[in-house]
Amino acid sequence: MRVLIIYRTESDYARRVFDYLRDFSRRTSHAIEEFDPDTREGQSLCRTYDIVEYPTILALADNGQVLGMWRGLPLPTIDEVGYYAR
Repeated sequence: MRVLIIYRTESDYARRVFDYLRDFSRRTSHAIEEFDPDTREGQSLCRTYDIVEYPTILALADNGQVLGMWRGLPLPTIDEVGYYAR
């Protein structure tokens, strides 16, 4: 499984995302893959999974199937997302 987050680093919510990623890593010992929607790879992800709101957290199966999606603020609890980071 893969867990990733799509967000803009130059935004009003970026600080909350940075704090969330730091806390997530400390509590679960796993990292969330980060993508910027303004990059080529980020744009491709946004088109593939119909992402139009940021930040968005995706939990994906190995075959790309969406297992969980959280859009916008407030961010989900670490326990909700941590389940998919195993």
